Amino acid sequence: MEQVMRDSFLFLSKNKAMTKLAKKYGLRFGASRFVAGENVKLAMKAIRDLNNKDLSVTLDYLGEFVDNEREANEMADNCIEAIEAISREGVDAQVSLKMTSMGLDISDELVMRNMRRILNSAKENNVFVTIDMEDYSRCGKTIDIFKQLKSEYDNVGTVIQAYLYRTEQDMQELNEYSPNLRLVKGAYKESPEVAFPEKKDVDENFKKIIKMHMLNGNYTAIATHDEHIIQYTRRLAWEHNIPHDQFEFQMLYGIRSERQEEIAKEGYKMRVYVPYGTDWYGYFMRRLAERPANVAFVLRGVLKK
Repeated sequence: MEQVMRDSFLFLSKNKAMTKLAKKYGLRFGASRFVAGENVKLAMKAIRDLNNKDLSVTLDYLGEFVDNEREANEMADNCIEAIEAISREGVDAQVSLKMTSMGLDISDELVMRNMRRILNSAKENNVFVTIDMEDYSRCGKTIDIFKQLKSEYDNVGTVIQAYLYRTEQDMQELNEYSPNLRLVKGAYKESPEVAFPEKKDVDENFKKIIKMHMLNGNYTAIATHDEHIIQYTRRLAWEHNIPHDQFEFQMLYGIRSERQEEIAKEGYKMRVYVPYGTDWYGYFMRRLAERPANVAFVLRGVLKK
């Protein structure tokens, strides 16, 4: 039953008609738990609240199904607005983005132009930018573009997904760039031809790449809500004398908030992924797909209205 629910929500996350409807009616039915607001002003308020709890932030302006140059340019403009707001407000935050929102599926020229615009602004404002990883079909191209941008900019990182068979080889090739990587299990529905179908295999590969990246001396962001992975990382750091300033934990806004504060109080950097914007529907559906408890929370919220 749980897998059926997961597959259903992942299917719904790609529905363009529902995305347009969600934009029209705003953050309802529990989505505000996972999304900070519809504009950068509300996002800044959420960041300040988190910073006051000693939590760092990575800020993401949400966007799905960008299929023309005008929308891609507008998405880049919104990322630059977020970067400038972070600098102006003096908050502890970075920026995350999806390259499909910047024109990855439209043309190489467009996505590179928008990425350089964003990274130039980020460099000027001393803000770090992480390129989110998307589904398998875009993985290789995303990594290739990241390599090109990393050769031009220091303030850029990307994401590696543990559930893909290709991940270990990708990390070996990326090591020469001394990259700042966010390591995740992976949230997209993929074929068993390209991804581990069993959770236990994904977990083992996740541990393997965490160890690989940390022992290579590269900055490592471990993005997980899995307590076993958190404890594994802590033991690994202790056993190999890896300093706390070489890695951080990351979690999603609205999920395990109390644990986020506990990790920060234990002396580890804890960064919260804070999404905002009107195009929240696809992101919200993927959060519901991840945990049945999220669905129960939303239903309780609807019944109270």
